[in-house]
Amino acid sequence: MFQEHGVPSSAALEVSSSTRCLFSSKLVPESLPYLSHIVRAIIAANATWSPNDPLELYLERVSGDIIQAVQALKESRPKPTEDLRSLLAELIQNLADCSAYCTDNSLSYPFDRAQRQVQDVLAIIFPDPSQSESSARKEIVDASIDPQISACIEQFKLGPHTAPRLFNGLWQMSSPAWGSASSAKQDIALTELVRCGLVGTDMADHYGDAELIYGGFRNRLPREVADRVLAMTKWCIFGPLEKPVTPEFVLEAVKERSRRLSGRVELLQFHWHDYEAKEYLQILAELVKIAKAQPSLVSAIGLCNFDTEHTVEACEYLLANLGEVGIVSNQVQYSLIDSRPTVAMAAACQKYGLKLLTYGSFCGGFLSDRWLGKPAPDVYSETLGLTPSQRKYYDMISTWGSWEELQALLKVLRGIADKYNVSTSNVATRWVLDHDEVGAVIVGTRLGVSSNVSDNMHVFSFSLSDEDKAAIAAVNPPEKAKALFDRIGDCGGEYRKMH
Repeated sequence: MFQEHGVPSSAALEVSSSTRCLFSSKLVPESLPYLSHIVRAIIAANATWSPNDPLELYLERVSGDIIQAVQALKESRPKPTEDLRSLLAELIQNLADCSAYCTDNSLSYPFDRAQRQVQDVLAIIFPDPSQSESSARKEIVDASIDPQISACIEQFKLGPHTAPRLFNGLWQMSSPAWGSASSAKQDIALTELVRCGLVGTDMADHYGDAELIYGGFRNRLPREVADRVLAMTKWCIFGPLEKPVTPEFVLEAVKERSRRLSGRVELLQFHWHDYEAKEYLQILAELVKIAKAQPSLVSAIGLCNFDTEHTVEACEYLLANLGEVGIVSNQVQYSLIDSRPTVAMAAACQKYGLKLLTYGSFCGGFLSDRWLGKPAPDVYSETLGLTPSQRKYYDMISTWGSWEELQALLKVLRGIADKYNVSTSNVATRWVLDHDEVGAVIVGTRLGVSSNVSDNMHVFSFSLSDEDKAAIAAVNPPEKAKALFDRIGDCGGEYRKMH
């Protein structure tokens, strides 16, 4: 499989492709022997590679495959059989052997993330009280916040915290389809984000190893820097509960997020699958109580993808039962293309003191110079290499209007961008930030794969004038938001319809 220095063979590529088909078809246990085989083959072939050559990049992708497969295994809640334990133990041993091989041969170890994820899932499925987690801090990351660069960043209040108005989004870590990088490369990317003052990061319990990566990074920062870093994660319930809602049940879920982050959760965002099942109201009440009683565990509670009606229902329930709203935010899709939050959600935010944390504000990259003057893409074209996000947001654009209307909007945005010497994406982001209900825009971050941090920071270098806003409204009138609302419903419903 690895006969030539720095190059994966066609056989290696075929094995990886077949393995992805297995775990993508929910045949995760069946995929584990193949993943072990790939790792073992490295040592058997005396494979070698150099930084960023095709083989190293291939192995980083295999690491991403292991992470995704094991994440799928965890979410399937498998029975803790001895066969499964044996498969996971074999994979861990092969990874450990590969780590020793890399050390002996002065090679970068591409599976650090995968090894940590497998160990974590093994501990969840086969808990062993005698194996306590190490609290020792590893080598300190040389990171600091540059006061000159970060001074321009706008801030807002998020519960007890002061947070930047741009968050780093780690949803791309839910799949290697967006690219995969080693821990070392991700450390470099995270260090650069912190240096710029972008210290707020959004993740979730189902975003692969995002919590493990961010928690591990935060715990290796100098204390004075770590104390300013904000971890926003989620507790997502996508199906009926298997046990009744009790304070103990909710507390255990919070502790699991804290365990994965190796520390405090600054904001825990809650997503619920079915509004007709009202247990979510009890859960929210318990979450607010925990945040008040144990701020060292979790210090603020928010919602994720709640529509206006049920955001109001939750706030009224909390007011009636706790005497306070208690929640501080709701995460929803919000962009120039999808401005449904302006129809009803904005008023609810004003009434109950909530801030929106918005995703999709770049519309998967379609609100950028790359697509100005370009024909509509074939979303299934292999040569274009569209990401899953771009396929999703292309559907949203088609629901919002035509490709010709998008081009008209991009042309206006480009004209405004030229006036301020910024990018089209900066103008699209600024438009979202200029709404009072918006706390922060979440920017997808492909850690260690690519970086747009320098360009993203320009969003704080200008403001949209009334003339700019009028020019945008001329090609994207507010009526479009109401039409989209009437056609597909309120914001916050996209992912609920999938489950």
